[in-house]
Amino acid sequence: MLLMVPVSLPLLVSGKDNDHDVAYEALQRGQILPLSKILSQTATQVSGEVIKVELDSKRLEYKLKVLSANGQVRKVRVDARNGKLLSIKDDD
Repeated sequence: MLLMVPVSLPLLVSGKDNDHDVAYEALQRGQILPLSKILSQTATQVSGEVIKVELDSKRLEYKLKVLSANGQVRKVRVDARNGKLLSIKDDD
């Protein structure tokens, strides 16, 4: 399965409390993997286009929203420390 990330749309890490700063600092300390690595690992298990990325800085989990080819939006949780897929759930 291929996870397509559009080049024309920048991926943003969004959320409360300046998660982009938290993510950057955690990445610099080696606590989390780079988002590019998370996306490539996730692409082997979830197909579609990433439309949103958020970091849960307390749990160190990435929350992705992926739009599948059939138009279904899926919520994907990934451990930011090791890239392990934690859950895939259809968005209601």
